[in-house]
Amino acid sequence: MNFLQITQQYGDAMLGGLFVTLKLSFIVWASGIVIGSALGALGASFREIVGGPSKVVSVILAGMPALVFLFWMHYPLQGYLQIVINPFITGALTLSIINIFMVADLVRGAITDFPRQYIDAAKVSGMSHSDIFVRIQVPLLMRQIIPGLLLIQITVFQMTIFASMISVDEIFRVAQRVNSIIYKPVEIYTLLALFFIAVCVPLNLFAHWLRVRFTRDYSER
Repeated sequence: MNFLQITQQYGDAMLGGLFVTLKLSFIVWASGIVIGSALGALGASFREIVGGPSKVVSVILAGMPALVFLFWMHYPLQGYLQIVINPFITGALTLSIINIFMVADLVRGAITDFPRQYIDAAKVSGMSHSDIFVRIQVPLLMRQIIPGLLLIQITVFQMTIFASMISVDEIFRVAQRVNSIIYKPVEIYTLLALFFIAVCVPLNLFAHWLRVRFTRDYSER
């Protein structure tokens, strides 16, 4: 079977897996960006109460492979709590936690490193605190954060294939199932690779363009 025949015969199944992958990704992206940004902002404002513990959790997660964390959430933790949770929910929760703390680290670092002289100059010019925040801090912070934020979301998107290991019917698991029926690994996994390339390469290029175009060097020279 060639690419076209595989697509025609198993297209519905692959689209179903694609829908699950995108649904999982959107949940992880939304929770990570919203909660992670809030946690990062709180961590920069309350370093001892929020920032310190958040950093500790980030270091622990960074030292643990995502697949190990996923399996721990799916098997030992649920066994200990004597509960059974839908694998999709477990996958979304696990990847969201990883995304939240990665985003929090990025946001907290950007806010902490924000140059004080910009704020002092604005105060001397008579700007109010709200004007300083809206017109100076937010635009400059967004320029610093967005490229890195996109790269984090690409990384998390690629992690969604790990959900197949706990029986989530995302696109990688569907591809494996189709391959077990017709055994065309070259064609099937090439199609899978093309899908990830089609999503990730434009995002990578966009993140690179944003970094080159908008990121500023705040260091004094």
